[in-house]
This record gives sequence, C-alpha cells and structure tokens, in this order.
Amino acid sequence: MPQVTIHPLDPGSADPPFEQLRRQVANRAASGDLAAGTRLPTVRALAEQLGVAAGTVARAYKELEADGVVVTEGRRGTFVRSTGAATSSDARAAATTYAVEARRLGLGLDEATRLLEEAWRR
Repeated sequence: MPQVTIHPLDPGSADPPFEQLRRQVANRAASGDLAAGTRLPTVRALAEQLGVAAGTVARAYKELEADGVVVTEGRRGTFVRSTGAATSSDARAAATTYAVEARRLGLGLDEATRLLEEAWRR
C-alpha cells in the first residue's frame, strides 16, 4: 500500500494544529488528491511524523469523521470516505442560505462573519 504524505503543519499559524490537519485532509479529499478508499496513517504514526501529540491527530480524525470525510473501521484503520467531503456547490448553497438568513435577521456582513468565525472555532 502506498505511503500517504501529509504535508507539514505551520507552527506559526493562528490555526491550531488539529484544524490545520483537518483542513488539509478535507481539502485534499475534496480535490481528489486523497482518493476515496485511501488509508490514512495511524494516529500514532502521523503524530510522530508531524511532531504533534497523538491527541491532536485523534481530534482531527474525529472531526473529519463527523464531517463525513473519513471513516474509521476499527483495527483496519481510517480511510477517505467514498462520498468525500462536501462539494463546492454544497458549500455555496450553505453559504447562500446563511447569507439570506443573516440579512433577514438584520445582521451586517461584519456581524455575520464574526458569528460564522465564532461557530467555526467550536
């Protein structure tokens, strides 16, 4: 089985390491760079490779699974899900729905953006 390369994380980033990893895998799965069925490294192996705590990788994998990007099959490992992440059209539709609702509530762009960023960090 080919080795999956996960790009190094940016220690100077404002985003925490688990979010950088989550975003990288989600984006690569959505673009096809990580094909459906690709087996990801174990939590311990990837933590060692990236120089982060195992809990950091475990959290990223847990969030990726909750988002439907990966599936964990017990001892078999963690795999890129065949349905992948949301498509660009799905994301655009969700953004449009949020924008319409925010305007209906009388929010300005700055306030709507602040609330989205706040929700994103949870």
